Amino acid sequence: MEACADSKRLTGVLDVWETLVAQVLPMPPWHVGGGYQQNLPSPADRAYGDEVATIDLRTEVKEFLSSRRARISPQRAGLPAYGGNRRVKGLRREEVALLAGVSVDYYVRMERGSLAGASDGVLDALASALQLDEAERDHLFHLARQSRVPSGSRRRRPAGTVRPALQQVLDAITDAPAWICNGRYDVLAMNQLARALYSPLLADTRRPANTARFVYLDPEAARTFYVDYERIACDVAAKLRMEAGRNPHDDELIALVGELSTRSELFRQRWASQDVRLHRSGRKRVHHPVVGRLDLDVESMEMPAEPGLLLNVYTAPAGTATVDGLALLASWAAGQERPATEIRALH
Repeated sequence: MEACADSKRLTGVLDVWETLVAQVLPMPPWHVGGGYQQNLPSPADRAYGDEVATIDLRTEVKEFLSSRRARISPQRAGLPAYGGNRRVKGLRREEVALLAGVSVDYYVRMERGSLAGASDGVLDALASALQLDEAERDHLFHLARQSRVPSGSRRRRPAGTVRPALQQVLDAITDAPAWICNGRYDVLAMNQLARALYSPLLADTRRPANTARFVYLDPEAARTFYVDYERIACDVAAKLRMEAGRNPHDDELIALVGELSTRSELFRQRWASQDVRLHRSGRKRVHHPVVGRLDLDVESMEMPAEPGLLLNVYTAPAGTATVDGLALLASWAAGQERPATEIRALH
């Protein structure tokens, strides 16, 4: 009985302590112009506004770390759970500090958005304490790196075009869809087979075509095209979040996130999850309006000579129905009087 009472008293003390810390340390300000919850750009920040604000790094750090902390129970972290009425979802801040080997005050400052002074060793320890996967760890380091960049310093603008030689490389790939995009999901270059494959996406005349807009702003067509639409939607938002950590000052990315958040409730939900993903290999299943179901193996490769660009190539194992479907798709594309990018509808 005494042990139970002591446990409850300890739980109450820890909960009160955490509440007091949260009140003493100020919350980071929202970025210029206000903003939605989950650090979304406000409507005034969109591309068609007069001004475009930056993504607020302190808020990004706070929401990312607090969301990762909330998903880990003491049992999962290997810690004793004192009492049965914890008011904090997941780990307490002092528990994360204990696991990371830093003081509680230091961790609280980090979770409030102050990562500029954190060493790589501290970030590694924090990643381990929060059990971050590879993408989440990279995202944490991106946020820390951007936090160290002096205000007003020169910012790298993500590529919006490709060199002619890269288009030649794509055109040399004749038996597999291949295309190049940037971290915003802008489609910058495609070979003939990729144009045929993504003809539903390219039916929109807006250029550059953007797969994130297709997924979230034309959901009926996207659900018809992508067999695994829900997974694709999650991955798109998570990869955009990853890009926001790399390039928080990219005006076009901020405008894209603002547009999607304004027009898509599903995107707002996915963005709020704080999930991140890396562009890697995987499987993509689509239903093409001309050739039907295609189960494609995807390889996404970063291009060292063109920072920020990704080469995506879709293939299928020999002897499968998808190989036959790609051959049929190539034949259909070759017989079109107009490029696939100009097709408005397929029957």
